[in-house]
Amino acid sequence: MAFKPLHDRVLVRRVEGEEKTKGGLIIPDTAKEKPAEGEIISVGEGARKDSGELIAPAVKAGDRVLFGKWSGTEVTIDGEELLIMKESDILGVIA
Repeated sequence: MAFKPLHDRVLVRRVEGEEKTKGGLIIPDTAKEKPAEGEIISVGEGARKDSGELIAPAVKAGDRVLFGKWSGTEVTIDGEELLIMKESDILGVIA
């Protein structure tokens, strides 16, 4: 199924974190936090100013981004857990 977010929203796939610490200890699934890093899957057309002028999004599909711990709404699309969030919830793009 193809999904396109509306307005200034983006569809993000979480990027899984490390399964080991730097010291080599394995982190069990129950102790892992959900990662706050992801890859943009799809981007809406952008927000609109009061004048109706379109503000283009600053991110594009394929960008790796950091976002806040409680950002977005979890959805399941084609059996895959994804996040829909506003572009303003994104903290930055990883170069």
